[in-house]
Amino acid sequence: MYSTKHLVTGLLVCLILASCKENKPALENYEIAVDWQPAHQYYFKHINETAAYLDSLNGVSSSDSLAKIYFIKAREAFKKAEPYASYLNPPVGHQANGPALPRLTDDTQRVLQPIGLQRLEESIYEGAEDEALFKHELKLTRGLISVLQKNVGQRQLDAQRFFIATHQQLMRVLSFGISGFDTPVSGLGLKETAQSLESLKTVYELSLQELIKQKDKQTDQKFTEAIDAAVAFIRKDTDFETFDRYTFVRDYLNPVTRAWVEIRKTAAIWEPVNTQAYNFDAPTFFENNSFNVEFFRRVTNRNPSEAQIALGKRLFFDVKLSKDGSMACATCHIPEKAYADGLVTNFSNAGTSLKRNSPTLINSVFQQAFFWEGRAPDLMAQISGVFTNAEEFNSSVHEFSEEILQDSAYVEAFQEVFDTKKLTNDQAIMALSSYISTLNAFDSKFDRNMRGEEDSFTESEKLGMNLFMGKALCATCHFMPLTGGTVPPFFAETEKEVIGVPETAANKQLDDDLGFYFMYEEPIQRGMFKTPTVRNAGVTAPYMHNGVYATLEEVMDFYNKGGGAGLGFELPHQTLPFDNLQLDAKELQALTDFVRTLTDTDVESEYSN
Repeated sequence: MYSTKHLVTGLLVCLILASCKENKPALENYEIAVDWQPAHQYYFKHINETAAYLDSLNGVSSSDSLAKIYFIKAREAFKKAEPYASYLNPPVGHQANGPALPRLTDDTQRVLQPIGLQRLEESIYEGAEDEALFKHELKLTRGLISVLQKNVGQRQLDAQRFFIATHQQLMRVLSFGISGFDTPVSGLGLKETAQSLESLKTVYELSLQELIKQKDKQTDQKFTEAIDAAVAFIRKDTDFETFDRYTFVRDYLNPVTRAWVEIRKTAAIWEPVNTQAYNFDAPTFFENNSFNVEFFRRVTNRNPSEAQIALGKRLFFDVKLSKDGSMACATCHIPEKAYADGLVTNFSNAGTSLKRNSPTLINSVFQQAFFWEGRAPDLMAQISGVFTNAEEFNSSVHEFSEEILQDSAYVEAFQEVFDTKKLTNDQAIMALSSYISTLNAFDSKFDRNMRGEEDSFTESEKLGMNLFMGKALCATCHFMPLTGGTVPPFFAETEKEVIGVPETAANKQLDDDLGFYFMYEEPIQRGMFKTPTVRNAGVTAPYMHNGVYATLEEVMDFYNKGGGAGLGFELPHQTLPFDNLQLDAKELQALTDFVRTLTDTDVESEYSN
């Protein structure tokens, strides 16, 4: 029998245990902490493997049968490390896997010959012209990877870095992987896309999965099943020319991006920042708000008030901004003509023809270079250039229109917006930039079909999209989904190209406009112009910087023939990837049909919301 002492002790123990049980939360209420180390080690392992395979490649000649094996293994490892490595060092990451073209440095204005994986790909698959040069380029590429190794090794993964890096990699899948931009010669892009998606699933399993399972098992299941389905779809057909990009993006990639947004929201461990090009809450890259306009505005003019935007809109249509009262912004950018003008070139304040065609302003904010040759770095600099151009507004940015100063409504509006009685054209430029930044539209037939809101593409339009992103190589310069030259996934630069536009539609002589060449007079930039958006091209004829082509059909024919070089012009630095696309009449029509699905000129709804 127990003594009274034992009984009291037992009761005390029971009370203590009961008290502990009441005060201690149930095990399932504990939130699992995310350990980022395994995912970090995954990235670090594969950037190290990239280096190791490049070292193996250095041990053989470019024509050795082992060269392709080592190269493929190096690329496969790089794609697995790329999300984090390139996030940490965008310039080096892009150079390591960027286009094999010479470039002019921004600081010293020296021409640097191409290096990186794409340059090695050319030598291995097409034959190196000089084995010593191949080894030199390999050494420099290996140096880029060494920089990335150091970055990944020293900087630990965390929630913000992981979510931003993954968003960027999903954009690479859309804009680079399935378009052939990453692997223009070998055609490895589709296989690598599958590997990138599988890699995303792996790092998710190494980091977030247990937390997501604890919070919402269905969200976890939806994401992993979407990845598996996308990978399976790719592996059914990895042929570059026949792969169905329309179906892949709409029915397989978009479910992955939607599920990924839900993963991030369910995890609830990171609040999206406003310093990136993306709206991280947008479920796909084809929404009205997929891109963060503030990222593209000049830092000194972000988050403008509604009053500032309204002032800019009023100024946009006012000829009093020009010195002689003959021109407004709307003179060359007419809303009813998709903010272009429908002319080969518009007219100066003296009634003579201007030098270049007026491009659309719709979605123009999503660029990092303005004017046809890309000389202005941002929208405000572009507007300033119009003010100071003797053929256009012919007005200093430091003076102000006397006509506007006499308008009390204007004076009151400027004082309200800028809180000063001293009015300048600088303020007018800020207001105009704010308004033009709102002229954005992403509700075209293309966007609605990609989002799955309708299923209205014709067979010709589907073929056209597949050609645009595949065989016709359009999307290797006009990057999806913006279809312009601003380079994903960082959107920090807008590409300029040498394509050899002729003087007339007869295609007999090269146009004498030298484009960006005037800046530094480097031969590689002779005839170089900014890559414009293709959105609304169906309603913004005529085309090219000089308005030489009146129809989309003429434009397609120009590219099909291989640009200026294909027409027989002497263009040693043309940047188009092939001499002749060999598209037949059905394919050319399909491309034209697809481009017309990109029409969306309803920008007022964007401004009024």
